[in-house]
Amino acid sequence: MGLRLLMIAAAAALLSTAALAQGTSVAFGTIAQDTSLPVEVSSDELSVDQDTGTAVFSGNVVIGQGEMRLSAARVMVVYRAEQSGIARLEATGGVTLVSGNDAAEAQRADYSIDTGTIVMTGNVLLAQGQSALSADEMTIRLEDGTARMRGNVRTRLQTGGD
Repeated sequence: MGLRLLMIAAAAALLSTAALAQGTSVAFGTIAQDTSLPVEVSSDELSVDQDTGTAVFSGNVVIGQGEMRLSAARVMVVYRAEQSGIARLEATGGVTLVSGNDAAEAQRADYSIDTGTIVMTGNVLLAQGQSALSADEMTIRLEDGTARMRGNVRTRLQTGGD
């Protein structure tokens, strides 16, 4: 009984320390993402603006690249000069990002194709199995499958047991 109480106290101390952290690094997804893979997009509507070099997908937007899936209400695609490919994606409205068993939700996600980073902002929630983390912002580096959470970081760790 004493060992169990000690373990509960240790878990509570870990949780309270993590909850007060201003930034923390975590793994994201099961493998590093290859950002050179093609990006596939489906949506209800598409609007293209040749003058600004953008395309806006709206309504049930789903974007896939390799094993990664992103869904949102609206995604603006910004092309590189001379239409030589995608520079970045700006997703808004109920954004969900899934990679392997990890899933993240936020109000907004900005994906820079060239740097291989996704910055999620606004009530970010990351679910990893039975554990969850929340923060104001999460930056994901697809090259190595890591993420950094900043601002009001909170955690709920599943410690096992009953």
